[in-house]
Amino acid sequence: MSGLHIHKNGIPEVIELSDGRLTVSVPIQFKRRAGRKQITLPNGETGEPRPWGVAPNALQLALARGHRWLAMLESGQVSSLREIAAREGVDNSYVSRMMNLTVLAPDIVEAILDDTLPDHLTLFDIAVDPQALWKEQRYRLGFNVLNEK
Repeated sequence: MSGLHIHKNGIPEVIELSDGRLTVSVPIQFKRRAGRKQITLPNGETGEPRPWGVAPNALQLALARGHRWLAMLESGQVSSLREIAAREGVDNSYVSRMMNLTVLAPDIVEAILDDTLPDHLTLFDIAVDPQALWKEQRYRLGFNVLNEK
């Protein structure tokens, strides 16, 4: 047996063929949830959505914009922040603030991507005039600085 066969009912099983290959049978059902396909197991349970299947929040989008714009500058695709602002139809100061996000400490970036920043922190708090030293960024934003050297 080769290829993919989708069965909505039945029992899960593993069949070992004479040549050593295995055939795994798992009954599943696909359902649309909020425009996405979601697998439903026979017992009715559904899996958690994949992290990349969830819409990014405003901070995550801002971080991505900042890194994209930095890459445009570094590659020579654009020559200034003004040029980026004109292309994107946004204000120069907005471009500058988003570019500030590219100098954040790795653990702060991780918290943005994992959506685990404290609720009181806003894009403005993070993007406006970040400190040059990561330790100072952590202190200003309330991250644990006890283990810092």
